[in-house]
Amino acid sequence: MFNSLSGRLGEVLETLTRRGALSEKDVDSALRDVRVALLEADVALPVVRDFIKKVKGEAIGERVLKSVTPGQMVIKVVHDALVEMLGADDAALQLPINPPSAILMVGLQGSGKTTTSAKIARFITDKNNKKVLMASLDVARPAAQEQLKVLGEQVDVATLPIIEGQPPLEIARRAMQAGNLGGYDVVILDTAGRLAADEALMAEVSAIHQESMPLETLLVADAMTGQDAVNTAEQFHKCLDLTGIVLTRVDGDARGGAALSMRAVTGCPVKLIGTGEKLDELETFHPDRIASRILGMGDVVSLVEKVSEAVEEEEAGKLAAKLKKGQMDFNDLASQLRQVTNMGGLSGVMGMLPGVGKMQKQMAEANLDEGMIRRQEAIILSMTPDERVRPKLIQASRKRRIATGSGTSVQDVNKLMKQLITMNKMMKKMGKMGQKGMMRHGLSGMTGMPGLPPGFGGR
Repeated sequence: MFNSLSGRLGEVLETLTRRGALSEKDVDSALRDVRVALLEADVALPVVRDFIKKVKGEAIGERVLKSVTPGQMVIKVVHDALVEMLGADDAALQLPINPPSAILMVGLQGSGKTTTSAKIARFITDKNNKKVLMASLDVARPAAQEQLKVLGEQVDVATLPIIEGQPPLEIARRAMQAGNLGGYDVVILDTAGRLAADEALMAEVSAIHQESMPLETLLVADAMTGQDAVNTAEQFHKCLDLTGIVLTRVDGDARGGAALSMRAVTGCPVKLIGTGEKLDELETFHPDRIASRILGMGDVVSLVEKVSEAVEEEEAGKLAAKLKKGQMDFNDLASQLRQVTNMGGLSGVMGMLPGVGKMQKQMAEANLDEGMIRRQEAIILSMTPDERVRPKLIQASRKRRIATGSGTSVQDVNKLMKQLITMNKMMKKMGKMGQKGMMRHGLSGMTGMPGLPPGFGGR
């Protein structure tokens, strides 16, 4: 979501770091460009004004201008101001002390409330080991209650039985009773939405809020709608005293202004972000990590968390041993491809690595898209079990069969085989070099090598 803004800010701040000594004029010029970049990213004007004022006050101070690395100091000032704009502290979901407690989901029609309800139910179940019940209070949209029931089955979370013709307030009352009788920790109430925040909608959600006394009242807002999402948040916050915001579709090509403006305009924290359509693609919103991503510093902490979730410790240990000996086969490679996909694909992983903004651009220019991973998986799946374990078996006729079965070319099969061979040679060599040798060469020395995992070597 922040690619465009990140690129613009990166160019501006990189210019400062190249200058060495800085004058007030240099900082003023850079901040004018930062102001334009934020406005183009659809950040609210009052928020931009406050941000620039704060950064300027610190960036032209003696501590910065007379430091050994003034450019880097300005970047730190901008980073800290971004964190403050986004909300200095993480705002985690509140968990019930005396269950059951309600989480009330509100928002406009089409913002993704129902899917987000299921995502949060799965999130709480998996990460907090809580027993969750979901209930749809949307009697206006056709099949809305059925949709939540189907999603509940997909995430293995119970849903309140549907009673035709029951009004939302009675459904809320029945859900809380069922939560109490069934020993549930959390009851998620998915309310109806409308095209606009009108009086009827506000009256309905206010009555439900009063009935259920929720622990959390979460507004689900579509990040793609930009400033409209911020205006919606203001309207709901005045009526309901929201406890948090969930931004959906942050994986789209939105300019990021909604995320940057939400906390500053409403005073209400962004708690969660939806990073994709899958029901496990929901993340806690960490202001410091988001600020680091925007400034191209990466988000290694989130990457490590994703790797920990995607990789089984025992499997990782076995693979590490094979890599060290240069004995990786196509089954191992297929496993690595699946793990990259589970972590959000190449773009998701690269976006969390520090200092890879330019590399991402090179990847885009080289057409290193997510489709390449799918094609390489298809090639491996078209091999026989013996061929995956013993790549030397794959000769001309077998290559033609594999290419036909995977819908690719013999050239693609050759390329993947070459990658595996080169990767094994490189890993075997690095295993002999030991940890110090690997640290001396580092990632920078490997980025142009054809033996990197598919998509990273540019070949």
